[in-house]
Amino acid sequence: MKNIMKKTVIDVRNLTKTYQMGKMLVHALRGVTLKIYEGEMIAIMGPSGSGKSTLMNSLGCLDQPTSGEYYIDGTEVSTLDEWGLTLIRRHKIGFVFQSFNLLPRTSAQANVELPLIYAGMPRKKRIEQARKALEIVDLGDRIHHHPNELSGGQQQRVAIARALASNPAIILADEPTGNLDSKSGAEIMSVFRTLNDEQGITIILVTHENDIARHAQRIIYMLDGVVARDENVTNRTR
Repeated sequence: MKNIMKKTVIDVRNLTKTYQMGKMLVHALRGVTLKIYEGEMIAIMGPSGSGKSTLMNSLGCLDQPTSGEYYIDGTEVSTLDEWGLTLIRRHKIGFVFQSFNLLPRTSAQANVELPLIYAGMPRKKRIEQARKALEIVDLGDRIHHHPNELSGGQQQRVAIARALASNPAIILADEPTGNLDSKSGAEIMSVFRTLNDEQGITIILVTHENDIARHAQRIIYMLDGVVARDENVTNRTR
């Protein structure tokens, strides 16, 4: 009942993805149907080979499905060409990866500015947006630091700021705490919770850690390329 009045931001209908590996066909997704609502925080879990990473790549428009329909904000993206997918990624989605993917010889601010440069944003505006994003993740005093001058948790916060810089409606995070110790991981999840609770950003994260998944409102369990369970989290981590 609680989602009746909420806007559907992601609508996946019978999504399939088949890969050719040598002479074998790998059915990574076998008909996934799923709705995600505005302002939700979702965790996707499942064993290796369950399809969770393929689903994440499809949701992020990094990979196109073999069949099925996929809508973001009512736009059917499963039929878009590469330029159309690029525009969706640029304006709708922010990405956070396990390995941070920061340029090592570049300051935190310059790393955050990078997607804004690709988007053609004027220099003055992108500097302003990059600094604002770094302040949101509590790194306003580290804007000139390079990655090797930052802890792992701080580097991941730079990566989150980079995802935030273009004001996305959705953030996709693939094992965002996988390279962090438990304390830094908890701090990163606190950042995500703040973005979700205070800014209403829809957050979808892939994780294999139960304690990380408990921060979400829903946990989607993948198995053999399908959604095995879709559960509301009753005792959400505070």
